[in-house]
Amino acid sequence: MSELDRRRFLKASASFGALGAIGAVGATGLMASGMPARAQGAKDAALPEVLQKQIPSTGEAIPAVGLGSWITFNVGNDMELRDQCADVMSAFFKAGGRMIDSSPMYGSAQDVIGYGLDALGAHDKVFSTDKVWTSGDGADQIAETSDRWKVEQFDLLQVHNLLGINDNLPLLFRMKDAGQLRYVGVTTSHGRRTDDLMAVMKNERLDFVQVTYNPVDRKVEEYLLPMAYDRGIAVIVNRPFRGGSLTERLEGQPLPEFARELEVKSWAQLILKYLIAHPAVTCPIPATTKPAHAAENMAAATGPLPDDKMREQIAAVIGVLV
Repeated sequence: MSELDRRRFLKASASFGALGAIGAVGATGLMASGMPARAQGAKDAALPEVLQKQIPSTGEAIPAVGLGSWITFNVGNDMELRDQCADVMSAFFKAGGRMIDSSPMYGSAQDVIGYGLDALGAHDKVFSTDKVWTSGDGADQIAETSDRWKVEQFDLLQVHNLLGINDNLPLLFRMKDAGQLRYVGVTTSHGRRTDDLMAVMKNERLDFVQVTYNPVDRKVEEYLLPMAYDRGIAVIVNRPFRGGSLTERLEGQPLPEFARELEVKSWAQLILKYLIAHPAVTCPIPATTKPAHAAENMAAATGPLPDDKMREQIAAVIGVLV
């Protein structure tokens, strides 16, 4: 990154710290300016005002917290558990959420999402995000994924963990060029293959990347997040709670005194605010089995955000406790 680009990045970071004093309504107004008609149409006056963050390649704004489905939505044909997942989705939408992320490798999660969207009549509310995860025929897998979600077109499809990228990434670009897909991305997780992902970011016109990031796993802060910001690539954050182990370790510990300034009520909200305050981050996707937790997570996209100094305090406190 050039010195000029680095100054732009640091300036944007400082601006996000300043948003903390504005609060949810003011921040939403700033980030959602110029929102395309599709995003505007998805807003409901009854929904709470949540921070919107822009997708750099288009300027479309989406809520700054999403919903993951890894493990939590892999419930098979158990109808009671399927209804519980639908309740999670309902709470998520009512709290202002849109992005739901899944993958063919998540067991029955895709079917469960499709079931929930049907049960809730929520196909027009979701920002549908899935992956292609095969070294074989990606087109067949995508068609099956579409059937499971019961959607005609995905908002975003991603090459999962770079698998079969030489075939799958061109396939996604062809779909986008043909108007069959809105956005193209690539994912990694657990901090693996970061250098390989950055090589793809450098050479391909990606709309999104998805990486593991939280106050403990910060490797991407050094090079990947600045590159994403510089190249105008949106960033989805997976494993914001380390698959739940991070919040489990913090459970019962008192929140730091400075957390009052951020109006947070839980460690989960503090972690999410740490993430969404980063200027390169577009949307963390925490997963949960509890509707109340889905609403709690979305509330992290309201109220003040931490500035750079407070983000370092958050990371330091959590690092000591875990």
